Amino acid sequence: MAARVEDQRARRGYIGGEFVELEGQERIPVFEASSGEVLAEVTEATPSDVDRAVRAAQRALPEWSARPPAERAAALSSWHQAIEGRAEEFATSISREVGTPIRHSRSIQVGNPLAILAHTADALTSMTFTEQVGNCLVALEPVGVVGAITPWNYPLQQVVAKVAPALAAGCTVVLKASEVAPLTAFILAETAGAAGLPPGTLNVLVGRGELTGEALVTHPLVDKLSFTGSTRAGRRIAELAGSLVRPVTLELGGKSASLVLDDADLATAAKFAVYNAFLNSGQTCTALTRLLVPRARIREAEEVAAATAAKLVPGDPLDEATRLGPLASESQLERVRGYIRLGIEEGARLVCGGAAPPAGRERGYYVQPTIFGDVDPGMTIAQEEIFGPVLCIIGHDGDDHALEIANGTPYGLAGAVWSSDQQRALAVARRLRAGTVEVNGGAFSTEAPFGGVRQSGYGREFGRYGIAEFLTPKSLQL
Repeated sequence: MAARVEDQRARRGYIGGEFVELEGQERIPVFEASSGEVLAEVTEATPSDVDRAVRAAQRALPEWSARPPAERAAALSSWHQAIEGRAEEFATSISREVGTPIRHSRSIQVGNPLAILAHTADALTSMTFTEQVGNCLVALEPVGVVGAITPWNYPLQQVVAKVAPALAAGCTVVLKASEVAPLTAFILAETAGAAGLPPGTLNVLVGRGELTGEALVTHPLVDKLSFTGSTRAGRRIAELAGSLVRPVTLELGGKSASLVLDDADLATAAKFAVYNAFLNSGQTCTALTRLLVPRARIREAEEVAAATAAKLVPGDPLDEATRLGPLASESQLERVRGYIRLGIEEGARLVCGGAAPPAGRERGYYVQPTIFGDVDPGMTIAQEEIFGPVLCIIGHDGDDHALEIANGTPYGLAGAVWSSDQQRALAVARRLRAGTVEVNGGAFSTEAPFGGVRQSGYGREFGRYGIAEFLTPKSLQL
């Protein structure tokens, strides 16, 4: 039986620097990914709760925005220390809510946010906020009150990636955390208070997008929105924000491709593709879910990929040995299984895996690591984001053909290129329509700009580029 979390924070909201009772009466259950049992219940914030939080952020704005950048950077560094001091608590919460194996929760789900905070503080201290342009003094000023809406798959990283740069810029924030994995956000709120962030600079609520999210998006005192989630939800937010002439940063879905050129080390590239695509059980927007290999070497790629996937045995996310955990929810489970069945119906060939539960894992939200061969680039499984441990292997007939396939979806979030010739790899990478491209396994960076093009969204996060999203220039004509 899952140990139920009886946490009074989860029944409240974090507004004005303290946990407060909400007007909302609706209780939303939070489920343990490994068992499907209720882990906790949270209170859904109503529009009136959102209004309280936004007004708290507005009251805090003048004092916080007036602080020198060095002071704001110091506050972020203190927050970093507070989060680091509770790293294991964060990791355990995320493993239970999302299903991430505990070893990955520590290194990625908690490690990346800590790096983001550190890089944001560093970038802030080196930025210039005024410059002379002709007869004008141009000042970069905080945009104001920020509404941040975050997803469940990386419940700490995606929050910090928005809140840290917004605070660095001098803005104040109202966060709507995902109702699927909300408990992490309440721990984060507690660390914000412990770190000495002024009351109202960060406010935290939980609720569904249709009620709480739309109330935040349309609130008249919100000056800027930042959203990470599905392309469908992003369209809705952009529509609502557009009617209010309100700026938005959108980080949306992806269907990223890993291009293996004919001179590449195929075994290394195929192994990398499997580990990348199945990280966090495939619940990663940048997952390289299409492996594009020279047509003559498809079978070789399939053998390497299948052997690699066989090492990823689904298991308890709190077990130190587990490398592949469950999905985060029942709806996500049914979604992924549906795509696997559809792939088979459309004529793709199962190399390994399938829609049936993994052996011995009938409880919880587990899916077999699944690889498809004989995939046509136009198939649904090669065009749509599945968000589960599913990899499509597709043959190509050279660099131009590989690029045609890679760029042949509506998305443009990430990609990868593999070649023994670094300059050739870079030339191909430049032709990929994507915001981030890994070249020969280059490491993911939390200080370089991150974001997508086309239906993967617009705007950037991380480092000085992320801070810039929350600044607006003012020309003082002298």
